[in-house]
Amino acid sequence: MKIAAFNVENLFDRARAFNISDNSQTSDILSAVSELNSLFEKPIYSAADKARMIALLIQLDLERSDRGDFVLLRQIRERVVRRPRNGDPIEIIQDGRGDWVGWAELRTEAVNAVAIMNTGRVMRDVDADILAVIEAEDRVALKMFSEMIIAEVGGTPYEQVMVIDGNDQRGIDVGLMCKRGHSIGLMQSHIHDFKPNGQPVFSRDCPEYAVTTPAGETIWVLPNHFKSKFGGNDQASRDKREAQARRVADIYNRLKSDGHDKVVVLGDLNDTPDSDELAPLLGETDLKEISDHPSFDTGEFTGRPGERGIGTYALGNDRDKIDYLLLSPVLFDRVTTSGLFRKGAWPGSRPPRWTVYPELTRKVHVASDHHVIWAEIADPGM
Repeated sequence: MKIAAFNVENLFDRARAFNISDNSQTSDILSAVSELNSLFEKPIYSAADKARMIALLIQLDLERSDRGDFVLLRQIRERVVRRPRNGDPIEIIQDGRGDWVGWAELRTEAVNAVAIMNTGRVMRDVDADILAVIEAEDRVALKMFSEMIIAEVGGTPYEQVMVIDGNDQRGIDVGLMCKRGHSIGLMQSHIHDFKPNGQPVFSRDCPEYAVTTPAGETIWVLPNHFKSKFGGNDQASRDKREAQARRVADIYNRLKSDGHDKVVVLGDLNDTPDSDELAPLLGETDLKEISDHPSFDTGEFTGRPGERGIGTYALGNDRDKIDYLLLSPVLFDRVTTSGLFRKGAWPGSRPPRWTVYPELTRKVHVASDHHVIWAEIADPGM
């Protein structure tokens, strides 16, 4: 049985801001959208709030229209912005959240067609029996991708595909795909787990999937996508990742106490193994990370002197280890082979750090900036 996690960074549609080559500009846009929506949620808008809203609208190219290059302003009931036709400055004309309905959202555009096919090639070649997909748009998109794109590149479509809508307003969710003989049974979402301040713990979700294998075992699979550092890694972001790690640890410990000793926690945790934020999950449970297994193969990798090559993002430097495959001890002891699959990621150019698909000739063609992390687990009794 092969288990893998892959952050596909969207299958068909991606936020335009993420296609900008300048990461600092992308970060500025994300921060501005987040701040603007936070201001919109205030029950009462002060003069300072309104001034800041105007500054953010101008920054996001929403001064003269609800449609900027990278952001849309949705004004559903009543309008929050007045744009005088004589060229006078724009105004915020509502006094609080209760006066109107609307929000700012990132505009999307189609993912490059070559990149879509390369994502299919990665899934074909990894050929995992259980694949956690991070940043899938929705179940329909993931199912269509399996049936059309994976099949088009000569792979075997997944028989079972599941995505539970999560908390991310952009529709970035975590999903699970299972090959023939592996069936998804019980499911539990945690989108309604809240912190003491009333905010949801999970940026997306930490769904629990009970997967039955051909050998008749039940494996509990928990895909995750923790709060990103993108757009600013402030204290609130760090606190959120720590709360997410602590809650996943609680869920894992509850499964253990209920007698479930075959558990997998996997996905993009958006922080490094030595971070304080991930300590509740990596250091305070008995879960074992697959990169610590003797079989772990970083694959073809030419990095800096002293690099192990365990990085799962961008150029694969050790400091870019942010994707994880955590196994309960029973499963970890049954691992036969494991590693990273990088063939769909940009390898750099001086010199290239690994071999890529012939179709991947420009950075826009990447399947993802993330590398697939995987493990092969022996059937019981072998």
